[in-house]
Amino acid sequence: MRVTTQTPDSPPSVRQVAHERTFHGDTVTDEYAWLADKENPETVAYLEAENAWTDGATAHLAGLRDTLFSEIKSRTKETDLTVPSRKGGFWYYTRTVEGQQYGIHCRVAVRPGETDPPSAEGPVPGEEVLLDGNALAEGKDFFALGTFDVSPDGTRLAYSTDFEGDERFTLKIKDLRTGEVFPDEVPDTSYGTAWSADGSVLFYITVDEAWRPYRVWRHTVGRAAADDVVIFEEPDERFWVGVDLTRSEKFIIVEAGSKITSEVRIIPAETPTADPILVAPREQGVEYSIEHHGHRLLILHNKDAEDFALSYTSADAPGDWVELIPHEPGTRLESVDAFTRHIVVSQRRDGLTGLRVMVDGSTDSYEMEFPEPLYSVGLAGNPEYDTSSVRISYTSMVTPDAVYDVDLITRTMTLRKQRPVLGGYNPGDYEQFREWAIADDGTRVPISIVARKGVKRDGAAVLYGYGSYETSIDPYFSIARLSLLDRGVVFAIAHIRGGGEMGRRWYEEGKLLAKKNTFTDFIACARQLVRGRWTSADRLVARGGSAGGLLVGAVANLAPDDFAGIVAQVPFVDPLTSILDPSLPLTVTEWEEWGNPIESADVYSYMKSYSPYENVAKLAYPKILAMTSLNDTRVLYHEPAKWIARLRATAPDGDYLLKTEMGAGHGGPSGRYDAWKEEAFVNAWTLDVLGVTTP
Repeated sequence: MRVTTQTPDSPPSVRQVAHERTFHGDTVTDEYAWLADKENPETVAYLEAENAWTDGATAHLAGLRDTLFSEIKSRTKETDLTVPSRKGGFWYYTRTVEGQQYGIHCRVAVRPGETDPPSAEGPVPGEEVLLDGNALAEGKDFFALGTFDVSPDGTRLAYSTDFEGDERFTLKIKDLRTGEVFPDEVPDTSYGTAWSADGSVLFYITVDEAWRPYRVWRHTVGRAAADDVVIFEEPDERFWVGVDLTRSEKFIIVEAGSKITSEVRIIPAETPTADPILVAPREQGVEYSIEHHGHRLLILHNKDAEDFALSYTSADAPGDWVELIPHEPGTRLESVDAFTRHIVVSQRRDGLTGLRVMVDGSTDSYEMEFPEPLYSVGLAGNPEYDTSSVRISYTSMVTPDAVYDVDLITRTMTLRKQRPVLGGYNPGDYEQFREWAIADDGTRVPISIVARKGVKRDGAAVLYGYGSYETSIDPYFSIARLSLLDRGVVFAIAHIRGGGEMGRRWYEEGKLLAKKNTFTDFIACARQLVRGRWTSADRLVARGGSAGGLLVGAVANLAPDDFAGIVAQVPFVDPLTSILDPSLPLTVTEWEEWGNPIESADVYSYMKSYSPYENVAKLAYPKILAMTSLNDTRVLYHEPAKWIARLRATAPDGDYLLKTEMGAGHGGPSGRYDAWKEEAFVNAWTLDVLGVTTP
């Protein structure tokens, strides 16, 4: 048994077992590699012992956790529903019920002459329950939906479920006229489905042994899965596949994409057995996506356009591309949505999101305007193609999420709903700010900050970051965050390179052999918070998850004196070991993000130089809380488990905790109350590290 007897005064210890690997003449000993064996009872025993230690080490925070959970719960309208979206003859929405963990997916028929969505707090009169997540999850520790897709004629529902957290879903089809679930279910599917025009055929995706979505299948409803046909298979392990139905319901889209290259095929939805038509062959480094609009296919692409341009080609015979919106450096075009008479382009500029509207038949456009200096805006739930209005979501760090319907002709915005925050929330009690840090190379890095108005400077603060995959962490509202702000904690988001906040170049300057910019940008942001007298190094906690966990893990090695604590959730802290193993989920597809250390000695050396696990040293580390999930297939649980073990062995005077969800995946607990409890756990630990003693 590798787990030794623990006492209340000491964390669990773990025996070191030599495991060597050699690449490019470099031999590395990984003494905790045995923890990667998930089936080993000793591994499970070790993780459970760590959980017991964490429970004991945080027992004094039980009261505070309960208080924080109660605050989240009391501010949340537990029985509520989303704004219904119209599709055909129905309004579709999801509602929640007090005391229940999961949403209930419903629809109600559109009444004659009805143009505005119905509003209610509970069930809408005449509603039809399509899928009740609580009933599906009954008796399960974990539950997640992979797809929820109603056929164009509204008679069938394709849905898929995961009860482990490993993101392998079982696909089922429900007849919405009878309530019957067809027997032709398909196991081990991935996200994404698409219906034929008449709802008789369903396209879906399966994964390979490395969890890579690589096959698109055609399934005829009512037939056995054994009769299904593979209509596309992607042999290149760098590429994923996806499938979707255009908003116009005219084409099935089959997309293959790596991190930097894409290729699209289309199938007429009225002839689902037709061979896929190639829109444009893949060209290394060129990304494109398509949207159907009348006689043409809109193509958003980066061919000779770093921040992307918009073109079009014939929908009947795809060929040459005709420019519609030229490339404009500094304005990143992110997506395009087409409606019968309008095109809406989602974009970002100067670190903020925006929406540009074009009228069909004209190159003129206008941009929607919003009042706050910091905000996030995007399209939200627009299934109808034949419409002159669109639904958008809007939020800021002080403004709760709001849903508006926008008339694209008159530009009138109608508020449909704003997330209720119970207990008398007043946005005027809080302030948001934009500051800029100066990175080591002189680059200006934006920081979004929110604080309670009049908060004392030089107090406590949390700095959040991500910085990978061109993913932008835009300003957003959080009910759980209010518990920190009301206790005088300042919350900041570091919009660091590797993300997409400032355009494609921002991303390019934070990946591959420029990845360290992500970490040094974050450190610069932390020091700017201190320089701006928002906080001090001994009252600052860094927080990040997944690739953001890599970020805060690397920062812990590079600048341990700049932080009092580190929260690393499902952290990618052993990237070199993982990227060296092509049999692991996602590894090969990740080489265009991080580099291929198997083939390149330079990449190997560079990744080793910043890997948190490889660079643990005898330092005075901040307090560290690492959280993971046993069934995570994106960042395997053993990365943080090994990291904490090595920290304890190398820098034993530190305070390190590991908490493992034994029945969840990358997203942590699946139920909303369980998620609130986890957030209360993190925030209680954070407040304790920051020395905030306010009840």
